[in-house]
Amino acid sequence: MNPTLSVEFFPPKTPEGAERLKGVRQELYRIKPQFCSVTYGAGGSTQSGTLSTVAQIQAEGQEAAAHLSCVGATPETILQQLEQIKALGVRRLVALRGDLPSGFGSSGEFEFAKDLVAFTREHHANDFHIEVAAYPEMHPQAKSPQADLKAFVEKVKAGADSAITQYFFNSDAYFRFVDDVEKAGVHVPIVPGIMPISSSSQLLRFSETCGAEVPRWIRLRLQSFGDDVASIKAFGLEVITDLCDQLHCAGAPALHFYTLNQSATVLSICENLGWLEASH
Repeated sequence: MNPTLSVEFFPPKTPEGAERLKGVRQELYRIKPQFCSVTYGAGGSTQSGTLSTVAQIQAEGQEAAAHLSCVGATPETILQQLEQIKALGVRRLVALRGDLPSGFGSSGEFEFAKDLVAFTREHHANDFHIEVAAYPEMHPQAKSPQADLKAFVEKVKAGADSAITQYFFNSDAYFRFVDDVEKAGVHVPIVPGIMPISSSSQLLRFSETCGAEVPRWIRLRLQSFGDDVASIKAFGLEVITDLCDQLHCAGAPALHFYTLNQSATVLSICENLGWLEASH
């Protein structure tokens, strides 16, 4: 049976980007995503773009999930955003602490994602399905794996329904994290986040920023291809296809693709695994 799949987009910054994303979305609807999430820039820098992209996805007959961030937020702004999101017919949120823009000393009145989750539940009890982030290889700013696990458990106890992980390339890290969460008495679906590999420099840069571990063998193979884009893409496709297969066969509840507003690699992975319905 095909797994449940979902995808993530970021709000385009130009009219051309918006037009291009429209085409990408139509292509990715072939994988029948359960929902399409839309990110939220540092310090709320893409708020209007997030909401307009979410509105377009809903209008296309798909379920959208809006990201919500603590950074720079006040109770008033969060209440206003929740009302706007609800008015669009959106019933799914991804609640995050968010990235601090440079120059920001702290995230504002909501310090952690658990505060945002608790506030949303208090004012909109059951209006939304709330997703939170999980870090199988530890959040880059956590003091220890134990502290990171505790923070995750607190987010769920504050009212989160499920979680999407930071991307990773080692399935053992994911399954160990899931086991640790269950031992801590928390039982929610933890969905692996999948990052397709299409550029080695981009992947290494992202991974440096977010603390995702690129295994040495993958790093060395990517470096050995130099500027050979075709070989990088072919190798990346093989690695991520295998990872998705491992996760699905071992019982991951679903898979969530970080698309970077591209469709080709995600479609190729799903085609490799026989998860793609024939195009009409």
